[in-house]
Amino acid sequence: MTFAILPAFASTLSLLSVDRRSVLGTATTAALWISSCSKGVAAPSIQSKISESILTLPPPSYSTEFKGNDITLFPSFLEGEWQTIQTLVSTTTPLGLKYLGGPNGDLSIAEKTMEQSKSQIDKPVKLKLRYLPTRWGVAEDRLFNTRQRLNAFAGKDVVASVQYADVGGSNRKSVLLLGGTEEDPLQTTMVYFKGPAAQKSFVVAHGNESLGDRKWVVYELQRSIFALTNQNTAPPVTTDTEYIWKFEVIDDSHVEGTLRIAAYLNAQNDKLYFEARNRAVSLQDYSLKMERLS
Repeated sequence: MTFAILPAFASTLSLLSVDRRSVLGTATTAALWISSCSKGVAAPSIQSKISESILTLPPPSYSTEFKGNDITLFPSFLEGEWQTIQTLVSTTTPLGLKYLGGPNGDLSIAEKTMEQSKSQIDKPVKLKLRYLPTRWGVAEDRLFNTRQRLNAFAGKDVVASVQYADVGGSNRKSVLLLGGTEEDPLQTTMVYFKGPAAQKSFVVAHGNESLGDRKWVVYELQRSIFALTNQNTAPPVTTDTEYIWKFEVIDDSHVEGTLRIAAYLNAQNDKLYFEARNRAVSLQDYSLKMERLS
């Protein structure tokens, strides 16, 4: 379910010429997150993340890290395939515009990024989404949905292929040993684009809350690494992005909801990282209208 390049597809590509990032290891990142979090402070509810103006980077999830079948669960009423309309309704910079200015906080880059984002407000994007049953619950079909989202937000076919990648917390061998199937989604995806580029996306943290039989909220924190695959020497672009969904059943064939996308700065390369203090530097809020296809 690669999202880091979705609504910000064009701006992510443009960063290759201005953003000199290198990949920070997961263990190091986890240590930075944990050391920077206040001890003894209760984590906010997932529902509250939808409306709060200031969001803080959630810590990594460890509960199933070594079981090999870590999975983000979605509500059972989402099982099936859906025609979806996703529309940007607002975009904000809660800490100030300069935080969108690339590794050096360049205000001109920030202004262009915000202008591009605001130009997409109220423009509906149509795509299909699919959710599959597993023995542990309903999960997103990441291969199908990743391709759908990337192509839809790019406005053309940009994906050559999408594959699952095995990692310690989520891998095919462990899923099969624990009673799963070859079709069960994994958490990590590898996308190869039709141009000389690829992106690998990891789920670092996730959770859900039931608000009754007809409402659910779900979140994921993803780390995505976007790299050129030709002879270009530009280093990979690494992004940390949180996705917060709220789903509500309207009737048997319709679900409505919201999606909030929160972007965070990276520890190694962003000049303003320590000023941001693990707080989201941009928030994009979308409406979701889903009609059942199967």
